[in-house]
Amino acid sequence: MSLKQLHDGAILVADSHYAPWRIPFIDFLRAVENETIKTTQLILMGDNCDLLFGPISETVLLNQELIDLLNVLSKKIDILYLEGNHDFRLASVFPNITIVPRHHQPFMMLYGSQKIALLHGDSRVALGYEVYTAIIRNRPILYGLNIINNIFGGIIIKWLTRDMQRKNHCKKIENFESIAHRHSGKKWIEECDMVVEGHYHQNKSFDFETYRYCNLGAFACNERYYVVKSSQNQLILDETLFSKDPG
Repeated sequence: MSLKQLHDGAILVADSHYAPWRIPFIDFLRAVENETIKTTQLILMGDNCDLLFGPISETVLLNQELIDLLNVLSKKIDILYLEGNHDFRLASVFPNITIVPRHHQPFMMLYGSQKIALLHGDSRVALGYEVYTAIIRNRPILYGLNIINNIFGGIIIKWLTRDMQRKNHCKKIENFESIAHRHSGKKWIEECDMVVEGHYHQNKSFDFETYRYCNLGAFACNERYYVVKSSQNQLILDETLFSKDPG
């Protein structure tokens, strides 16, 4: 099967953590909609919502403005959404968007002759996390949680919301290069020229022996996004700061 092409001018956004109390990502999407920011391809690298679990109805309602806007945009431009650990089971929420669940990541794309691996980033971690993430993405369990949440007045989502409001998304991780290097030895890494992921919010890049690694900064921290450009036939991700009022 042929790989999807990554276009010049494509925009990558990671870890927006949109919520009713954190709305700059909405302003960014409106700028894309009215073509203040121009692109034909938008790649969302996961955790673009603080809480969005497709089968849990309250989280859909919390994010309805964002959902509606992305669905409108998806009829105009190509949108790819890599599910994260805060937003998953999204296929029914975004019918015209290419949804990439965790078990289909990395998602391989071509940029010229270069193969680019895209993933949210919450992979190759502790066994306990792997068990947890398999359970929490299980559709029957999510439907059960939805019923419990609705019966008890939104108790689960209220608890998660309080936890998210206290969270610091902009912490520096010491010795991050060792985390970035964790993909080495995987078969797929031998086939790609660049790995791009979010999740860690570090905005750092490293050149390893056979590939370049890029961890994108979180939009939630300072509203940065990345534009695909070419320099001497090599892919670069041009970091750009979003401003609602650029003038």
